[in-house]
Amino acid sequence: MSMMTDSSNLVRLTKARIRPAAEMFARAFQDYPLFAGLIPDASERKLLLPDIFQFMIRFGVLYGEVYATSPDLEGISVWFSSEKAEMTLWKMIRIGGLPLIYHYFRMGQCISRLVAYNKYAFKLHNRHAHFPHWYLFLVGIDPKFQGRGHSSALIRPMLGRIDQEHLPCYLETQNRENVSMYEHYGFKLVQLDTIPGTDVNHWAMLRKKSG
Repeated sequence: MSMMTDSSNLVRLTKARIRPAAEMFARAFQDYPLFAGLIPDASERKLLLPDIFQFMIRFGVLYGEVYATSPDLEGISVWFSSEKAEMTLWKMIRIGGLPLIYHYFRMGQCISRLVAYNKYAFKLHNRHAHFPHWYLFLVGIDPKFQGRGHSSALIRPMLGRIDQEHLPCYLETQNRENVSMYEHYGFKLVQLDTIPGTDVNHWAMLRKKSG
């Protein structure tokens, strides 16, 4: 599959934009199945998600590559090379998990579920992608800009680059509607599972290297 490789229109996210990016992701994922399953109470989700995404995006800025469609942050994608994808304790300390620690004491059950999910997802990741690859960690589009091609603008250039590097790419999604979209980009389902302790489906997908 031929992919666009021009990423000149994308904006590399900097530390200064992490908080507004996190707030955009929180809006985009407020009702997403994964977070609705792990944090069932909508008011708790609304409170927790900005800090959770701030933590995730900071991790991406420091250890991966984070791109926005424009300075207005209509959409954002977070990518990691495989050797930098694991969220170790040292990395968590370095990127500053204090807001999550604070919420842990206030809402420990919610955070403990997220930690358990992270361990589960990383185990599946290692099972299906135990070789050099890229990891599409997050793609989020602000709800008011969805359906306008922002996902494609974020995904296609990076997949073009990955093709040039002759590497595979791994991702996971918990939204059935996303599966066909990722299949359009060349990803294939490698496992459909249910996240332990929830009724949330988890699709693990892999795109083989070009050539």
